Amino acid sequence: MVLSVRRPVLVGTVLAVVLAAALTVLVGVRAIGSDPTRCERFVDDSRARAATDTGTGQRVVVIGDSWSAGLGLDRAAGSWPSRLAGAVHVAGFSGSGFSAHASPCGVGVSFAERAPRALRGGADLVVVEGGLNDYDQSDAAVRAGFRALMRELSGQQVVIVGPASAPSRVQAVPHVDVLLARLAERYDVPYVQTSGLQLTYLPDRLHLTPAAHDVFGDYVAEELAGLGLA
Repeated sequence: MVLSVRRPVLVGTVLAVVLAAALTVLVGVRAIGSDPTRCERFVDDSRARAATDTGTGQRVVVIGDSWSAGLGLDRAAGSWPSRLAGAVHVAGFSGSGFSAHASPCGVGVSFAERAPRALRGGADLVVVEGGLNDYDQSDAAVRAGFRALMRELSGQQVVIVGPASAPSRVQAVPHVDVLLARLAERYDVPYVQTSGLQLTYLPDRLHLTPAAHDVFGDYVAEELAGLGLA
């Protein structure tokens, strides 16, 4: 009688553990993103852009999102960082941002997490561009990501380039813009505000046209020159 009572309890416990493990796996899969193929494409695009440096002179490393990676362009190497002076290396990843969970593609793609790899070849100047993908993240998450980024970039000359007013996220830009400007001031790094630029966008109302990449890149280059960094 003792065995017949304990067996169902044991089986129930095992089933509960199995179900809990299965649920954990499902949650993990969802955390990676609802479209793994899309994330894999982002990885490939990021690697391809990183393999195409432009210019000569001081080494400039750009850590950024899809605007840096050149998403939507026929020639990704023509994304806005190509307009900067110097030997420019781009570490861009579509959908990424300052906060750890700005991207739906799982862990390892935030600016802070990608910084060590981006700096493997050294850098005279690090330009961090982003903020549009942090539009739905909490202030605390952005602050934590910014703090982690500054820790990874300790000892580097850093400039932060804030988000432009992309139509699809225009309502969120002012808040993110102010938050990033304040964080840059707190950590004593220059902040380049781009929210006032008049730019043209692709039909998705989020990504820049080729001409707008040139305008954006030229503007950032002028700001860097004004700061004595180009």
